[in-house]
Amino acid sequence: MSAHPRPATDVRATAEDVRPGAAPEEPSGAGRTAAKETLEDYTLRFAPRSYRRWTPMVVATTALGGIAYMADFSIGAGIGLTHGTGNALAAIAVAAAVIFLTGFPLAYYGARYNIDLDLITRGSGFGYYGSVLTSVIFASFTFIFFALEGSIMAQGLSLWPGLPLWLGYLVATLMVIPLVIYGMKALSKLQVWTTPIWLLLMVGPLVYLVSTDPGTVTRFLSYAGSDGGGGGGGGLNTASVLLGAGVCLSLIAQIGEQIDYLRFMPPKTPENRRSWWTAVVMAGPGWVVLGALKQAIGVFLAVYILAEVGPAAATEPIQQFRGAFSAMLPSWLVVPLAVVLVVISQIKINVTNAYSGSLAWTNSVTRLTRHYPGRMAFVLLNLAFALALMETDMFRVLNSLLGFYSNCAIAWVVTVATDIVVNKYLLRLSPQAPEFRRGMLHAVNPVGVVSFVAASGLSIALYFHAFGDALQPYSPVAAALIAFVLTPLMAVVTKGRYYLRRTDDGLAEPLLDPDGNPSAATYACHVCQQPFERPDLAACQAHDAMVCSLCLTTDKTGEHVLPAGASFNGQVMKL
Repeated sequence: MSAHPRPATDVRATAEDVRPGAAPEEPSGAGRTAAKETLEDYTLRFAPRSYRRWTPMVVATTALGGIAYMADFSIGAGIGLTHGTGNALAAIAVAAAVIFLTGFPLAYYGARYNIDLDLITRGSGFGYYGSVLTSVIFASFTFIFFALEGSIMAQGLSLWPGLPLWLGYLVATLMVIPLVIYGMKALSKLQVWTTPIWLLLMVGPLVYLVSTDPGTVTRFLSYAGSDGGGGGGGGLNTASVLLGAGVCLSLIAQIGEQIDYLRFMPPKTPENRRSWWTAVVMAGPGWVVLGALKQAIGVFLAVYILAEVGPAAATEPIQQFRGAFSAMLPSWLVVPLAVVLVVISQIKINVTNAYSGSLAWTNSVTRLTRHYPGRMAFVLLNLAFALALMETDMFRVLNSLLGFYSNCAIAWVVTVATDIVVNKYLLRLSPQAPEFRRGMLHAVNPVGVVSFVAASGLSIALYFHAFGDALQPYSPVAAALIAFVLTPLMAVVTKGRYYLRRTDDGLAEPLLDPDGNPSAATYACHVCQQPFERPDLAACQAHDAMVCSLCLTTDKTGEHVLPAGASFNGQVMKL
């Protein structure tokens, strides 16, 4: 992709125009390469207005395309078969409510300020290097769920055309590489064109079963589960509900993948206000509504095929849809159509998993090493981790793996959501303006780091029975509550001193325009000689010029980084 063009109305063409006498620095090879490679998907930086040409609904459709994954059916089935339909539905509802409430402020911030979840996390309590912790958590989320979806696809390919599982895992991994190379442009087209087919294949058999055999609904609602605690009329069991909710809450980090798309939302204006908000809510926290429905459908289909295939196979989506299609289609069409559904779903979600995972790894490694290694290296790394999980048959221990992982994911998301809602807007101890640039942030902010480490550490200890069997089901509740309480408490204790290393980036141009959107004013970075929009730039310490956020990130000597200035004192920043 070529450098994004300068707006025709912008007369401030270069840094020299604004800062007379400043000579542009000859771009280094690394800086120039990094700048060019990140201009397609803005791997490490703010997504500029000149690139965000999609309508709100196109962005939303693209973001929701990644919700086509089949893991929800398996997760719901596993919970339902163990704890019964009543407990499973209650667990799904509890998890969905938590995910929606915590996802809303994150989705808003990502769409409003056009930054991904890692950049949000940096300025929401973690600091410039502190958020590396959560980037690794998110990267782990992407390859765990890539492996899960790849396993489901391999199960389908083993039925038709009969590939051995090990080869199916390899096919599921390699087929996404060509698609994920091209970033947002290719992904938007893929998701828009495949979504109608996916919806028809998923919803059609369910409608048919319910309309032609109402008894399936009765059997579904009365199923008690293998532990006998969730039968119809038997009441709910708190421990079963919380254990099930803990598994569902492992999906809370999905909001990071949604934001990877939502950051490309157009500016919010009075003209597009309604469609903008609709898209943000629908594709941001609203993803969990569809996710919860799929989990409930997974319980329904597992109960429907349980007598025929047994409890182990009933959690496999390929078997669930094979059973559903067999009730309405000729036998020769059942397996091929079920495999087509699984393959479409796997492609739709795993291009997103590979894409988002590569962003998270690249972001972390570039900050730590101050060297940009290229995103494709981390696409391959993420896929290698996922393939290793598949080949070791992680599907057998799915619920245990997700139950453990959810504690870390909950602690992270609740910490950031609490910082935005409570610390930024209620206590005013965290600056409302987003900040992610090196030199503007402290290396580590104890507000988020301490809250996250304490919440995840204690909840994991609970999960592994460190405080007794009776408290083990409460580990996800502990993760959420500890993060929610500690985040504002730490902000009060530190008086907000560790949010900003400087309150002034050395540029006179405001970060936001009169409508509150990131400014579209364009200037040149004197290191890589590429034009960037105002939020991506800061003044250079060594030159009378401007430097972009990525060149700051890869500055090994720190010569471009502004010295420490006045720390944030809890007052609202003047923009």
